[in-house]
Amino acid sequence: MDGKGERASIWRNREFLLLWVSQTVSEMGSQVTVLALPLVAVVLLDASAFQVGLLAAAETSAYLLVALPAGAVVDRVVRRRLMIGCDLAQFLVIGSVPVAHALGVLTLAQLYAVALISSVLSVFFQVAYQAYLPVVLEHGQLMDGNGKLAASRSVAQIAGPSTGAALVTLVGAAGAMAADAVSFVSSAGLLTAIRSREPRPDRAEAGRRPRMTAQIREGLAYVLRDPILRNSVGFNGTANFFVIMVETLGTVFLVRTLHLRPGLVGLLLALGAVGGLAGGLAAQYLARKVGSARISWIAMTLLSLPGLLIPAAEPGWTVLLFAFGWISWTFSSTVAGISLTSYRQAACPPDMLGRVGAAARWINWGTLPLGSLAGGGLATLLGIRTTLWIAVAGGCCAGLWLFFSPLRGMRDIPLAQVGPVAAAGAS
Repeated sequence: MDGKGERASIWRNREFLLLWVSQTVSEMGSQVTVLALPLVAVVLLDASAFQVGLLAAAETSAYLLVALPAGAVVDRVVRRRLMIGCDLAQFLVIGSVPVAHALGVLTLAQLYAVALISSVLSVFFQVAYQAYLPVVLEHGQLMDGNGKLAASRSVAQIAGPSTGAALVTLVGAAGAMAADAVSFVSSAGLLTAIRSREPRPDRAEAGRRPRMTAQIREGLAYVLRDPILRNSVGFNGTANFFVIMVETLGTVFLVRTLHLRPGLVGLLLALGAVGGLAGGLAAQYLARKVGSARISWIAMTLLSLPGLLIPAAEPGWTVLLFAFGWISWTFSSTVAGISLTSYRQAACPPDMLGRVGAAARWINWGTLPLGSLAGGGLATLLGIRTTLWIAVAGGCCAGLWLFFSPLRGMRDIPLAQVGPVAAAGAS
């Protein structure tokens, strides 16, 4: 099938479209909460900056704490049912905030619990839907499908905060979280309408109940012995460690060093999502023209270099250097990430997709809280701008993981179901 045929067929794929819209609705709601939850803490509960920081840490800690067991669970259950269950649980967890506020019993302890539980449910949902995608798409369509999912995620990152701001203005921060809760019900309804049936877990294996620790080790071992997967998680984990430093310090840099108004700060940070949207839309085209393997390392060693301009921003028009650098980073990382995710989904055996995806995500995203702590510590010792220089240099060097990998000798990433032994032989 040629590329044009693949693009046409994916738009006629009812099951993928339902999954895509479900993910988009859920992402939009989550981005509303990204804005509304800290506002609830600050405006309604008078939280301190340290308390808001703890709230942010609770929102990302699940990647480090539960991503590995999540993969083993995903491979033991029917994934679509798990996603529906996560959505309905999110409705109850997020919806508890406006209910508690209306009853006058809302506390910071509840917000911490909501942030942590919501984060755990989000990890399970994301691991499950990435493992479920190959059920509704052929391997040759994975690049296109992942590109559309990445683009909708970036649209949500652009539209979600602005929608959240409007909702906060109209109905308050707690009311905005009620809207997020409703979005999860909508997502669950769309998933329920999918008719494709995935292969059920092996009943005999389920009866023997292999130890979860053994399955976790199996997922990690698969990732570490496949040279493409091993280097891709090395790249993602390194990049996320440094990028979260920029995200953590970016607002402080723009407000306290460059003395920008909050509205302009929000605009500059939102432009990063524009780069992700452009990357999601361009990934399929670039993969065809340049090669899906080539573009992954070219994106992160060459196209990401304008990211070095981020700490060079000064008051005045040169503040646009921050935006330009941020856009280049999100564009490059999205293009590379789509190719690498598509390889993992196509190459991994279906019964291991959950634990392999979770092992990759544990390394990829587990560095986020570590990077946040490192960024705060370095900024205290060396200053914000110096720390940003370190962060952007480290982020640009992360692409060397892909350059010094089998990808450099390939034009295209093999999107056929091959195991790590075959991939290792290719190197």
